[in-house]
Amino acid sequence: MDDTIGFPDPGLDLSDGFKPHTSHWGVFSARQSEAGLEVRAYAGDPDPNGIIGNFPGALRHQARIAQPAIRRGWLERGPGPDDRRGRDEFVSVSWEKALDLLGDELGRIRDTRGPGAVFGGSYGWSSAGRFHHAQSQVHRFLNIAMGGYVRSVNTYSSGASSVLLPQILAGYEDITKRNVTWEQIAENTDIVLAFGGMALKNSMVAGGSISKHVERGAMEAARRRGCAFILVSPLRDDLPVEAGAEWMTCLPGTDTALMLGIVHTLVSEGLHDQAFLDRYTEGWPVFLRYLNGESDGQAKHAEWAAAICGVDADAIRELARRAAGKRALITVSHSLQRAEHGEQPVWMGMVLAAALGQIGLPGGGYAYSLGAIGYYGRRVNDVPGPTLGQGRNGVRDFIPVARIADMLLSPGTTYRYNGETRTYPDIRLVYWAGGNPFHHHQDINRLRKAFAQLDTFVVHELAWTATARHADIVLPSTMTLEREDIGYSTNDPLMVAMHQIAEPFGLARDDYDIFADLAERLGAREPFTEGRTSRQWLEHLYEPTRASLQARGLEAPDFDEFWRRGSLVVPQQPDDGGRLRSFREDPAKHPLPTPSGRIEIYSAKIAAHGDADCPGHPVWLDKTDMPKPGAPCFLVANQPVTRLHSQLDFGGHSLGAKHRGREVARMNPRDADARGIKDGDIIRLFNERGACLAAVHVTDGIAAGVVQLPTGAWYDPMDPEDEAPLCVHGNPNVLTRDIGTSSFAQGCTGQLTTVEVEKFTGNLPPIRAFDPV
Repeated sequence: MDDTIGFPDPGLDLSDGFKPHTSHWGVFSARQSEAGLEVRAYAGDPDPNGIIGNFPGALRHQARIAQPAIRRGWLERGPGPDDRRGRDEFVSVSWEKALDLLGDELGRIRDTRGPGAVFGGSYGWSSAGRFHHAQSQVHRFLNIAMGGYVRSVNTYSSGASSVLLPQILAGYEDITKRNVTWEQIAENTDIVLAFGGMALKNSMVAGGSISKHVERGAMEAARRRGCAFILVSPLRDDLPVEAGAEWMTCLPGTDTALMLGIVHTLVSEGLHDQAFLDRYTEGWPVFLRYLNGESDGQAKHAEWAAAICGVDADAIRELARRAAGKRALITVSHSLQRAEHGEQPVWMGMVLAAALGQIGLPGGGYAYSLGAIGYYGRRVNDVPGPTLGQGRNGVRDFIPVARIADMLLSPGTTYRYNGETRTYPDIRLVYWAGGNPFHHHQDINRLRKAFAQLDTFVVHELAWTATARHADIVLPSTMTLEREDIGYSTNDPLMVAMHQIAEPFGLARDDYDIFADLAERLGAREPFTEGRTSRQWLEHLYEPTRASLQARGLEAPDFDEFWRRGSLVVPQQPDDGGRLRSFREDPAKHPLPTPSGRIEIYSAKIAAHGDADCPGHPVWLDKTDMPKPGAPCFLVANQPVTRLHSQLDFGGHSLGAKHRGREVARMNPRDADARGIKDGDIIRLFNERGACLAAVHVTDGIAAGVVQLPTGAWYDPMDPEDEAPLCVHGNPNVLTRDIGTSSFAQGCTGQLTTVEVEKFTGNLPPIRAFDPV
């Protein structure tokens, strides 16, 4: 594995005018020439991500925003609730006028309502650069110039698991970033039970920079050694072909029942590791009474599980026998917890790993969300990276990130979260820089109503996304290629000097420069900028890395030399299994950070919350959104292959995967035949919340009764004046439900819902999502 996972760095090819750069989907070099933008993947990457092919067509696309714009209704009538958001026209204005008007509005809100009336929206995916990181920039600005803001906690990706796991096992990063690595799997693992899979489209991207995509090679190496991969998913490509996986389909949302059936078999046949359970876990006897049916009258045996999940009972028993006594790894994807009662499969996956006695062993145990993102399953860097300080937030209030529509629609009402009863704040201004809620939030028609309640909605954006089209003040920001930065990730050893490749589009400006001028209008320029230019900030943020390297006696080039070279390899920590390995080796000396210091199969703390939808140990809970007349198919709304979330949907790589300009859904031949649908047709997907059009690919790579439509196609309403307009482009979030996973974590449930599908036979409406405003 040294040739695919190890370093040294072969260096970026900077010949012929190419300059170094990086992104969430990979390191590359680029240049502007007469032929346009050219990009070249990093030579050290064994499996480059094709998403870098979105850059050339996107850089100067007509969807880019050329100058500041203000919604006409806000410009003429001033701030206030307005259902014309998303329906109104925009007026182009100068930067001076836009910043003056916005500065006055921010001052009004700060001085009359206080910073608790401001929501700082951002999702952190705008750039792999650590200085021009929109989330850090907007939060720093709001903290310093406004006194703070109402923040969000957790993520749409892991809203349920990030609240649950620290209370039952260990810190979220201890499980995802400092636990089982791809190197361990390649060398040690005998069998992988991948609930929800480990799709390469997910692990091909990372929160920061990523230089080497190693997952495909690691799975192939493990398979050649004899490791068996079992994929439990409605989608066959949730593991790559290199894994040679056995595909087991169960009804979407029923993985918890399947795992219960497996554990019941292990216990009933004496295949579980009782010694491990006795030494390392808390609450096994309480859970065992539920498993055997003593507490509720229903044993969770294989036949019981089979009736729920649609997997043959003998297959369930055989799977338990195959995993017992082996170096078994249990993985649970983000997708399983992005659904109603999403906490349960996360918790139950941990219990299954504990029953097998594998937690803490190299290549074994429990690796939640391995494969969900590019920096999970890798070693951790051993020097600090560039980090922009965000200042102090003077507002203590927050919401779970997926509850933004609830907050805007119902200020002053109460909700449950993590054992507390909390109250939604009254937000009058939302400031969004980085991210696109009209991509990642559910039930878009409800979201439109929510944003109509505001006084003012401000957006920094590089293109006319649906979020920008629903804003009051739109400020054009630069694309990453149009500025300098430092690319870095805590779990990737290659730090990249991100050179500017192209001049800004139109009048676009860096977020930092926008906020510096706004801060001046609010009397806070000096504390915001600390007297530094962008380049001076890069030099400042690089210094802790250089100083740490120097203190270790390692090569520590100064900033100018780093910038000239284009990259720098930093040392990484040993692949030692982290906290879970230490706990296994000596639980008394290295207890877990749970209330008991042990693996909590039963949590007295969670049980004490009294929330029926998340009791004190994992259970099977019936779902409320199951196939029914009018919506007989499951819809899986998962992440796309050809873009990161909704980013650069107008890029060539993304557009090339569409059919007749529309996003492509997939369905099983049985379901297609029953509806008279053929491969390549345009279909209408609909339920009680909304409808969208998509092209269709008919394939046996998806389970019967399931339709899959990836997220990220830009919302494109046929008639914005309608209350629930048809999205003609294929955005599944007009269909998904805006409810929490439970009153415990309040995570996002956007992965799974139910729909009906029919062939669309009308005149096809045009795609206008990428038209300039």
